[in-house]
Amino acid sequence: MELLQLIRECKEGRITAQKYLYDRFATQFFLVCRRYLRTDAEAEEILQNGFVKVFDHLSRFSYVSDAGFVAWMKKIMVNECLQELRRKNSFLLVAEDLAAEVNVEDDVYAKLSANEIYRLITQLPIGYRTVFNLYVIEGFSHAEIATQLGISEGTSKSQLNKAKKTLQHAVTQNNLYAERQAK
Repeated sequence: MELLQLIRECKEGRITAQKYLYDRFATQFFLVCRRYLRTDAEAEEILQNGFVKVFDHLSRFSYVSDAGFVAWMKKIMVNECLQELRRKNSFLLVAEDLAAEVNVEDDVYAKLSANEIYRLITQLPIGYRTVFNLYVIEGFSHAEIATQLGISEGTSKSQLNKAKKTLQHAVTQNNLYAERQAK
């Protein structure tokens, strides 16, 4: 079914259209939620909350393109994740003066599969992971992250650099382990 027609039917309150929209995007947005939240159960709960918001606010959405609609839903999902993280107040924040730049060799990451990178990201502490996701994956600026999370820009930069250091260490350990297994 064409997405524009599906949106129209969802706006009319048709349950079958809502289910179809959910089924079409649930896996994609579950993975978005999972990047932010520690467990599958938390991600599933926030995914459900996010879709409730999508359906509640769909009447205010003005369709321009399929990509615009998907981006709008993704923004809702990310905001739901951030609200949950703020509600739990589980950010591990570090002092701004620790925001030294981290140099990461790109070829180190080239050796990893997408699943390995995803696994490493999900193992980061919540504060590091949240800032990393917002900055690297979502493309937010440090000013936007600071506003979203109620932290300073310096803290956002520090969290990102700590995340990079932690990932670099994990990648190095992962490569050493793989090299030992190959021998």
